[in-house]
Amino acid sequence: MLHYKLQAGCMIILLYIGFVYWHNNRQAAIKRKWKVFDRILILGILYLMFDMLTVYTVNHLDTVSDMVNRLLHLGFLVSIDVLIFEIFWYILVVTECISDGRKKVGYLLRATLIFNIIVVSANIGNLEFREGTVSNYSMGMSVYTCFVMVAVYDLLAVFIFLRRWRYINKYKRTAIGTVLLILTVVTGYQIAVPESLVTSIIAAVIILGIYVNMETPAQLELERYRGELVYGLANVIESRDGSTGGHVKRTSKYVELIVEELKRKGHYKNLLTKDYVENLVKAAPMHDIGKISTPDRILQKPGKLTDEEFAVMKQHTVNGAKIVRESLAKLGDPQYIDIVHDVVLYHHEKWNGKGYPEGLKQTEIPLCARIMAVADVFDAVVEKRCYREAMTLEQGFTIIEEGIGSSFDPLVAESFLSKKEQVKEIRNNFNTGME
Repeated sequence: MLHYKLQAGCMIILLYIGFVYWHNNRQAAIKRKWKVFDRILILGILYLMFDMLTVYTVNHLDTVSDMVNRLLHLGFLVSIDVLIFEIFWYILVVTECISDGRKKVGYLLRATLIFNIIVVSANIGNLEFREGTVSNYSMGMSVYTCFVMVAVYDLLAVFIFLRRWRYINKYKRTAIGTVLLILTVVTGYQIAVPESLVTSIIAAVIILGIYVNMETPAQLELERYRGELVYGLANVIESRDGSTGGHVKRTSKYVELIVEELKRKGHYKNLLTKDYVENLVKAAPMHDIGKISTPDRILQKPGKLTDEEFAVMKQHTVNGAKIVRESLAKLGDPQYIDIVHDVVLYHHEKWNGKGYPEGLKQTEIPLCARIMAVADVFDAVVEKRCYREAMTLEQGFTIIEEGIGSSFDPLVAESFLSKKEQVKEIRNNFNTGME
């Protein structure tokens, strides 16, 4: 009776998660493709259904047809294999070990799953039903094959997780680490004590953990509102020195363009993860947040700044970094705040060490700031300001080219310059006509 309650309780949890998940997606009107988590959720519910049925049939061998019993056990074993495979696949996607360029790896992994299902199916006729002190249970080649593959997926996932540790967002580390811990402990206990029948815990707790930490639609909606808030704040700040929202949008697009080209060329591929790129694009509008503390007499001065005024102007990087740490720290995950901080503080540093505020050089400058520097300088020089006229796009490209190896990271600047047509298109699409 204990196991019936366990399976039923886990099923209730998954049905509730499924209802809330799909209902919230409809309410938020989130447009998205079919996701790995959708498959995991459906497979989890299907697996628990087979789990409950086989718990019943294995304990009522005298009243349940042997064929029905074996067919239900086949569904149970296949569903747990596919479920664990999808969880393993989810971890590969989240840690970015699977990408479009590694489709062959995906085919190979799916082939092993299919082979495993064939072995389980071929041996289902030899399944043995044994009597335990708490509950009856099944054993045989199908069971051994199933749990060996679960153990293999688990070990591979742990290896990948540890290998990719420093490139994964901190909150995702906790979520994935918890998933793997539960998978390892429960699987190990089930193998050691076959009659325990506790594998339903894997489906319920792991799917609950993934949902709460990474797949809640409300979180995605909050992220969208947060992005709009950031853009609104950035526009207000930029307008103080005569700029418009066009600068904020364009620099974000330039950053995105540079990152895509760097990834395509294979530069900084370990650092430029999906999470890092998304956080950098969201951080770009905040690069001049420190200007909120710069006096209008300096920010809006029509002529050249004196040395004393320029010294005050340079403080916008330091002041902006303080604002990020003291006021914005609760707006996002730690990696996002770190990237915003680095972009704000270091986007005026130069490759040759002659920038400000700290005179960092080359790779001492965080990559996010090196990317932001190219985007910001280009848009600044081709935009009209209160103290000068705008340069042409070609003059802007020339400034970036001349700054390679002195002001700018060569790989970043060259990636930007290789996308001149796209840059021109962005400039046209986000030109407000007021600059």
